[in-house]
Amino acid sequence: MKIIVLAGGLSTERDVSLASAAGICKTLVEKGHDTFLLDVFLGLENAPENLEDVFTLPGHGLEIAGNIRTEEPDLAAVKASRNDQSDCFLGPNVIELCRLADITFLGLHGGEGENGKLQATFDLLGIRYTGPDSLGCAVAMDKGFTKQVFIQSGIDTPAGACLHKCAPDRSVGSLGLAFPVVVKPCSGGSSIGVYIVNNESEYEDALEKSFRYEDEVVIEEYIRGREFACGVIDGDALPPIEIIPKSGFFDYANKYQADATLEVCPADIPEEIDRRMRALTVRAFRALKLNVYSRADFLLDESGNLYCLEMNTLPGMTAASLLPKEAKAAGIEYGDLCELIIKKSLEARYL
Repeated sequence: MKIIVLAGGLSTERDVSLASAAGICKTLVEKGHDTFLLDVFLGLENAPENLEDVFTLPGHGLEIAGNIRTEEPDLAAVKASRNDQSDCFLGPNVIELCRLADITFLGLHGGEGENGKLQATFDLLGIRYTGPDSLGCAVAMDKGFTKQVFIQSGIDTPAGACLHKCAPDRSVGSLGLAFPVVVKPCSGGSSIGVYIVNNESEYEDALEKSFRYEDEVVIEEYIRGREFACGVIDGDALPPIEIIPKSGFFDYANKYQADATLEVCPADIPEEIDRRMRALTVRAFRALKLNVYSRADFLLDESGNLYCLEMNTLPGMTAASLLPKEAKAAGIEYGDLCELIIKKSLEARYL
């Protein structure tokens, strides 16, 4: 197949996306596909006269990928590096190359790549892509709306509420909560802008920092417990994985700094909790109108209560990411997982 692996963009998860997409691109090349890695925002300015030749270029576009840094990417510098200085999210030749491909593998994380807008654009342009469709992405990207859907669907989730930057009363009490609480952007990812706060001073500081990312945040009760993730492919849950940071919680640095977190898969939990977590993952997947694949995040408290935090519609896809590790525990190797996602995406929308 001719495959464009789309990555990068202008999300705070840009570096993670490029690393995920590089892994996807490499393994699909090894599987015999004509694959090219493309930055959705920077595009390909110096493209060959015959765009079809891109799919057989020896480097496969992998030169744009780098290591994930412990700090967030400088998005202003990324914008400044685009020669045409356009503010269009889709860079030079992106649409043309995606239309030439048999399918576009979405290796994007966060922002416009994961909130349903790109998926809707591709639907209108007749471009085939991997992962959930536009409706599911839009619903799941909004953590406040996701929380409402979970509550209505009987899926336990921490109590919480959305708070707009311009709200006249931003106090924890006005939201029906008490310290400690978690403050996080409504549509962010990779735990960027997420803070656990214990008092009013920490709360005001966290609000100021989180509101730098977007105008709406979610404030929710802090649940002390073990952290887990559980992936789902085509309605079937994968073995849960436990995430054990060596310090703090599973924030951006602990996610991507080497040896900062221990990940145990299959998770060392009783069979009943394993079964319940998988069932909740599938229920959340369906409640949010998702298809193809996603990954749920959970907390398990000391009493055995499970709380679903959110669904990640385009989860990390490096070979060391959570979903591929879960798939491996289920007997699905990384390259086979990438091909399975393509197969299920085609079946969901195009066959």
